[in-house]
Amino acid sequence: MSPLPLPAHFEADRVDELRRVDYAQLAETAPEWARRHGVTPAAEDGPRIGLLAVDLQCTFCLPGFELAVPGAVGDVERLCRWIYRHLDRLGRIVVTLDTHTAMQIFHPLFLVDEEGRHPAPMTPIALDEVEAGRWRVDPSAARQSGLDPESGQRHLLHYCRRLAAGGKYQLMVWPYHAMLGGVGHALVPAFEEAVFFHSVARSSPARFETKGRHPLTESYSVLGPEVREGPDGELLVTPNRELFDVLLEFDALVVAGEAKSHCVAWTLEDLLMEIGRRDPALARRVYLLEDGSSPVVVPGVADFSPQAEEAFARFAAAGMHRVRTTDPLESWPDFPG
Repeated sequence: MSPLPLPAHFEADRVDELRRVDYAQLAETAPEWARRHGVTPAAEDGPRIGLLAVDLQCTFCLPGFELAVPGAVGDVERLCRWIYRHLDRLGRIVVTLDTHTAMQIFHPLFLVDEEGRHPAPMTPIALDEVEAGRWRVDPSAARQSGLDPESGQRHLLHYCRRLAAGGKYQLMVWPYHAMLGGVGHALVPAFEEAVFFHSVARSSPARFETKGRHPLTESYSVLGPEVREGPDGELLVTPNRELFDVLLEFDALVVAGEAKSHCVAWTLEDLLMEIGRRDPALARRVYLLEDGSSPVVVPGVADFSPQAEEAFARFAAAGMHRVRTTDPLESWPDFPG
């Protein structure tokens, strides 16, 4: 099957712009475009093909925003093209949204040093520094999280130890980002446009999943938090069992988003663990868009490219497929239909 033409509204040179999406216009043009190109409702599909789009938000993708990932604009452009070109075969889009407030364990306001100063963004919080009292929970942050200062410090120590024991990234102080209600939390307009157009053209509403609101744990993965339990065994965040079921019901699941080294990688790690519990052969239904994700790189501060490559190599070894948006679907291994 030949790829579909791009709809007239798509402007590749505006992917990096923050602008208003004209929903009313898209709602008029999408059904007509679908009729012209023989695109039928997704409910009529044979093989069920889904897209998991991870955190394609302004905060990560647009230049000048808080945690803009180098390469993200190109990733978004290629992904939008891929959605439009294969809109007749893509049945549903699942969108994740990183969602934060000011007083969370990975934001500067949560921690103070021995002199009461908050850490700068991109400061790694090492376990031995927490054990030595170099970093402490700000008393105000502890109270706002429902803890007294002593309990807050117990949690911080427990948290960093659990990260180390579980092979996770050490705690990093990130810039304030993906702030709930802020423009950085919103989807990149060009991608939001593609999602809305797809929903109307295929009569298939997108599914939106938020993550990351609990103040006492990070949630790189939309499927579960970095640390699930507090120091006394209390549950912080439960795994997203319903979403596991949704993703593993697709005959093919395509995955893209930001950042490859963090939220994409840890979501896939959780998905792979669940696949191992259910049926390892399900890994062959997962397709990783190599040119639809980029790792966190902060020049002179941190480069997570090696960690991203190591993770994707591990996923491929387990049976997931590394593909590109420019590859014909017919060349994707095991691709249905």
